[in-house]
Formats: sequence, structure tokens, C-alpha cells
Amino acid sequence: MSTTVLAPPRDTGGPPAPADRVGRLRRKVLDNLTAYGFLCAALVVFALFSWYPIVRGVLLSFQQVNFITDPEWVGWQNFQTLFADPLFGIAWRNTLLFTGLALVIGFAIPFAVAVVLNELRHAKPYFRIVVYLPVMLPPVVVAILWKWFYDPGPGLFNSALRLFGLPELSWLDDTGTSMISLVIVATWASMGSATLIYLAALATIPGELYEAAELDGANVWQRLRHVTIPQTRFVLLVMMLMQIVATMQVFTEPYIMTGGGPEDSTVTLLLLLYRYAFVYNDFGTASALSLLLFVVLGAFSALYLRLTRTRS
Repeated sequence: MSTTVLAPPRDTGGPPAPADRVGRLRRKVLDNLTAYGFLCAALVVFALFSWYPIVRGVLLSFQQVNFITDPEWVGWQNFQTLFADPLFGIAWRNTLLFTGLALVIGFAIPFAVAVVLNELRHAKPYFRIVVYLPVMLPPVVVAILWKWFYDPGPGLFNSALRLFGLPELSWLDDTGTSMISLVIVATWASMGSATLIYLAALATIPGELYEAAELDGANVWQRLRHVTIPQTRFVLLVMMLMQIVATMQVFTEPYIMTGGGPEDSTVTLLLLLYRYAFVYNDFGTASALSLLLFVVLGAFSALYLRLTRTRS
């Protein structure tokens, strides 16, 4: 008696059965719904805390709002009030001066510190921690601490000047030194983050490039100019844009340390905005100023990115 063995059915390569297609479609839909569910949570957070305030601020800039009476649509009146204020031009001048000084001081120093730390052979982690420590302090604490340093009486800096027999300075009370004093504080407080970013960029440079430069007889400055800076150019350009945008919005240092003085020499755009909103109780004009700053920074960022992309 012979036994017949049935061979398993072969896959003919035809289309899948309808039940398989339905099951696969159901799994795909469920996966997409799960992904969109997580995405919707993020979108709701952004909508409530980012997009809605932007839209609300644009609307407020065309309204008369003091939160006592109902909002009243006034069109361009808030912008006219802003342009007629003498402090508006002064605030722009002071803000641009702060940004320029911050680029000269606050942009070069973190990169130089990163280059020096990158060349160290010993205690590199320790110095990284030391450089980053100021970032961990609250900005208000930093401003109060440095305000004591600048104190014309028992302040640390004038005490050091007296110790060496040098004339004392009115750091925050003199129109000639008040702005540069604020720039030094802002640079000290924020250079830790920039230094770590530069260190990460320097770590990606191949060591063979430095070895080839040394074999060609390049000195330290030539290696920095022809190897380090070109290899970190993209990071430098991005950091410059971020610093310009951040320094154009400086507020904490002038608000706490000088209050805008002496003689309005440290009144910045955000400090003027704060005065309109919480001193003059004019939220419409404050919103108009914030909208102008938003448009200027947005246009500058777009132009900057286009120029740097073209140059690259």
C-alpha cells in the first residue's frame, strides 16, 4: 500500500488575500493614529504657549488695551505713538550698540577659550566645568552679584583699583562705561554654553589636518586661520546669528543693574517695552514694539541665512 505525501502549497506571487490586505491596512492606520496622537499633544502645547501668544500680540498691537476697559481697535495709532517717542530711537541705538559690543567681546572670547581648552592635555574636564558654572546661575543672581562688583564704594573692582593705586571708575553711573559694563556681565554669564558648542565643533576636526599643517611649517596662528576657522565655519555662522538675535533682546542686565540709566544710556528695546506695558499700562504700544522687533529680527535672520548659504 503506497502513501501519498502532499507537498505544501507554493507561493505563486499573486496578490495577497483580501483578509491580509484588510489586516495590514488596519495595523497601518492604528500605527498612524498613535503617531498623530503624540504629535497632537506637542501641537496643542505649541499652539497654547507659542502660536496663540504670537497671534494675540499681533492683534494687541492694533488695539488700545489696558485691561481696565474693553479693547478698542485703533489701527496704526500705537505705531504712531511709538515713533513719536524720543526713547524709541534711543532704545534702538542702545540695543544696536550692545549687540555690536557683544559681537566684538562676547563672540570672540568663547571661541578663544574653546581653542585654549581644546589644546589642554590635563584637567580639561575640570576647566570645562569652571567655564560652564556661570550658566547654571539664575540671570537675576548674576546681575545682582555683578552690581555689587561694580559698586563705586566697597565694590570688588574699585577695591582692586585702589589696591594698585589706580583711579576708581563709576562703572554703572557713567555714560561712557555703563554699556560696556553690561556687555561684560552678559558675556561672562552666557559664554559657557557657547564654549561647549565650540569645543564640540573643534573635536570633529581631523587631527591629520593639523599634522599636515605642522609639517608644512605652519605656526599656531596659521593653523587657527587655515584649519580651525574654516573647519568650524558653519558653527561660527550659526552661533553669530543666535547671538545677534539674543543680544537684540537684552533685558535682565539693564533692568536690574542700571534701570536704563544713566541718562537713558542703557535703555534697550525690551526695557522700553516693559515700561510701556507695566509702567505706562499701555499694552497696545508694547505689543506694537514687540511686533516691530519680531519683524526686524525675522527679516535679518532670513537675509543672513540667504547670504551665508550663497557664500557657502
